[in-house]
Amino acid sequence: MYQPVNLKNKFSLFDARWQPKVIAQMNDYQFKIVKIEGDFIWHAHPETDEAFIVVEGVLRIDFRDGHVLVNPGELYVVPKGVEHKTSAEGVVKMMMIEPCGVLNTGHEGGERTAENDVWI
Repeated sequence: MYQPVNLKNKFSLFDARWQPKVIAQMNDYQFKIVKIEGDFIWHAHPETDEAFIVVEGVLRIDFRDGHVLVNPGELYVVPKGVEHKTSAEGVVKMMMIEPCGVLNTGHEGGERTAENDVWI
């Protein structure tokens, strides 16, 4: 009856890049995992902070005035309303924690917007 969520197992269920998958929900917050590689688009989330926890690889988060590198086992929270762009030279596996309904592209939209609330 009681089973933990196994991150390694969940990451093995998909290969798509930039397509977050929901693995758990706590109150109004979702825990999403995603694989990324290459560059994303500049965007912001005006209503919420966004937490990134790196499981594998090195995540780069660019800001208009600098950047931060997030290594495996590290966490970084982008404050609400701060414009940012994520990227990775190789494949990065990470978890994001954000309120239900938050789109990966914020209000930017476009072809990089992933389908929301996809559970695995």
